[in-house]
Amino acid sequence: MKVKTAVLGATGYAGFELARLLLRHPHVANVALLTREDGAAHNFEQVYPQLTGHGSLPLEPFSWKALEAHGTQLLFLATPHELSREVVPEALDRGLRVVDLSGAWRLKRAENRAVYGFVDRDGAKAAELDASAVYGLPELHRESIAGAKLVANPGCYATSVIVALAPLVKAGIVDLAHGIVCDAKSGVSGAGKKATQRTHFCEVAENFSAYSVFGHRHTGEILEQVGISAVDLIFTPHLLPIPRGILSTMYLRLKGKSAAAELEKAYRKFYADAKWVRVFAAGKLPEIQYSVRTNYCDVGFVLAEDGKRLIVVSCLDNLLKGAAGQAVQNMNVMYGWNEQEGLQ
Repeated sequence: MKVKTAVLGATGYAGFELARLLLRHPHVANVALLTREDGAAHNFEQVYPQLTGHGSLPLEPFSWKALEAHGTQLLFLATPHELSREVVPEALDRGLRVVDLSGAWRLKRAENRAVYGFVDRDGAKAAELDASAVYGLPELHRESIAGAKLVANPGCYATSVIVALAPLVKAGIVDLAHGIVCDAKSGVSGAGKKATQRTHFCEVAENFSAYSVFGHRHTGEILEQVGISAVDLIFTPHLLPIPRGILSTMYLRLKGKSAAAELEKAYRKFYADAKWVRVFAAGKLPEIQYSVRTNYCDVGFVLAEDGKRLIVVSCLDNLLKGAAGQAVQNMNVMYGWNEQEGLQ
């Protein structure tokens, strides 16, 4: 069986990566590329010549009629959060399955969702979808994703931090009284395609800056998925002068003295079935260059001589494992395919 898919928001960075992956996926047919931008190019290749050679790739204005004409079964949303809150209820009512790359449906707690300031037309329906949406991190929620109608693709920073922290926190060996400090850095594409003063070349080149201190939207995802409270975490994102890639460094203390071999064993056991998480040997740390342009999230750590102070580093490509690649991985889980299908 081949699944007919559509990408709304195909002209953005994540949308392009989705289109590229779906067009070569062996179980996907009839990829509809949709936009809500005015004056859109008639052909997708005019926006992204990299895809020349795939045949005619029309870029169409979004409409429900267009989705119906394509026979769409699975809708990917690479759209602003507010637009996803508007589109998803009707998409589900029309019988579509949805993988949403925005932050619209990721959060279960109202206090964490407040950072987005959503104003919903139908508050009761939105609350129902908030409760039923499945957080799309296969390494934690594979079984729930398989049967989901709405999958909320995780944030890029959140993925890098959750993958690194979950095995240790869920094992109960982290001393949360000392808190966890996460120092994360991302390439500029993580800010999206729409230019702002912060993302202009002259602002980014030969520069390095922190932003959204004590207020980044991905913080709530980390708290909810790792199972910690706001007082347990300090998360500070930074903007790197590179196009893509994330490196997150986490500083924490353990409740008791541990051996590096024990920690490595815990990570490998937790991710034994994870196709796209690579656990490095104790003392070996990931670098952005190892995971960029792949769907891997790499995790490594160094344990201090006292056996209690630990530094964990994780790296991923913010447009792949942090966005489009993870969305395709979620699709693979939803339809019972190998998680590596179309991503190798």
